[in-house]
Amino acid sequence: MRNVRVAAADLGAASGRVIVGEAGADSLALREVHRFPNRPVRAGRTLHWDILALYQGVLDGLRAAGPVDGIGIDSWAVDYGLLDADGALLGNPVHYRDERTAGAKGNLERLGARELYATTGLQFLPFNTIHQLAAEPRLGIAHRLLLIPDLLAYWLTGEQGAEVTNASTTQLLDVKTRRWATGLMANAGVDPALFPELREPGTVIGDADGTPVIAVGSHDTASAVVGVPAEHERFAYISCGTWSLVGVELDTPVLTEASREANFTNELGVDGTVRYLRNVMGLWLLQECVREWGADTGELLREAEKRPRAAVIDPDDPVFLPPGAMAARIADACERADQPVPEDRPAIVRCVVDSLADAHRRAVEDAQALSGKAVDVVHMVGGGARNTLLCQLTADACGLPVVAGPVEATAIGNVLVQARALGALAGDLTRLRALIRATQPVTRYQPVPRPRSARG
Repeated sequence: MRNVRVAAADLGAASGRVIVGEAGADSLALREVHRFPNRPVRAGRTLHWDILALYQGVLDGLRAAGPVDGIGIDSWAVDYGLLDADGALLGNPVHYRDERTAGAKGNLERLGARELYATTGLQFLPFNTIHQLAAEPRLGIAHRLLLIPDLLAYWLTGEQGAEVTNASTTQLLDVKTRRWATGLMANAGVDPALFPELREPGTVIGDADGTPVIAVGSHDTASAVVGVPAEHERFAYISCGTWSLVGVELDTPVLTEASREANFTNELGVDGTVRYLRNVMGLWLLQECVREWGADTGELLREAEKRPRAAVIDPDDPVFLPPGAMAARIADACERADQPVPEDRPAIVRCVVDSLADAHRRAVEDAQALSGKAVDVVHMVGGGARNTLLCQLTADACGLPVVAGPVEATAIGNVLVQARALGALAGDLTRLRALIRATQPVTRYQPVPRPRSARG
């Protein structure tokens, strides 16, 4: 088998980048060739993604990459573009943090929360695609709905479709059959004809100027979980960035009432797997504080490490979902919870990181209890793997070793699925993860027991 050279376009909530990966049976190397900002734009009362700027960033990155054997695209979930009958985009996609889904619970009650979970296996999040569509004024003139990676792939190839790992986040897909839930769509007042045919990771979508565009785990967390360097099945993962996606990898979904009440989600993964996880608000709280302060994140974390554990909050409180004035909202949450109000910026950062570590612990423990799958190690991948304070506090909170890295797990998962589709690699996820362990550095954090009085 020959080595291949592929381009992974990875779009995050704050930035996008194109990474060139070279992969073969015993080698894996990555190089970032282009990075570009992702700046949402508020027009009138609506918060939009600047999708054309993102597409231009991808095109610039592909030019910088030079000749490659394949192209794969991944991004965040739930958001979409609507096309007319001629394939033209009907306006910029709306950002999932826009306020238009404020009445989502009413939609959930109308459809039946238990029935919805039994079909889709998805936790309630007000910005899931099903709730966005309930507030969508353009459905009457739309011909096709494409999720963000599928929209960019369509512009590259002219081919429309829906990659299944991302489609599973819409709350419009049957998690047991891995097919669209057309009956649910009809009950939700959504025309099933809006949705294109589904495709699995590893499918060749089409070509862009002669280069194959390959469906990867196009939900970035699906690619990130492929990029977890696990040695065995007894692992939990935390894909940590703007969000922390905390869970375990399963063969079948967990659709119990206890799972629904715990707000766990069953998202589809690569090779027929299920990503059983809980969304934790993640480093969004810290990112918003740093943006507000114009401060250096590294310096704040070094100062926060010197502070004792004091205040903790619930990072998943919906009050933290919108952007702006995050530090003030954190202080207010401490006061409402009868916690010590942080007196300065390092204390606020320590509060955020301790709170995230506790939320990680709760999610890891709940995932084991609800799924029946025990774990003895936690893998933290993504940008949060660089945060040494968060990694150590997560190990301490969970009472389990944390293996941090690779930071570029999403790009790695993207690259490996492409390389396998092109014939440069063979085997299942176990084989792919062995290659990651052999080629990518990680850092191991051993838990330090907390004093009983400091346990959350």
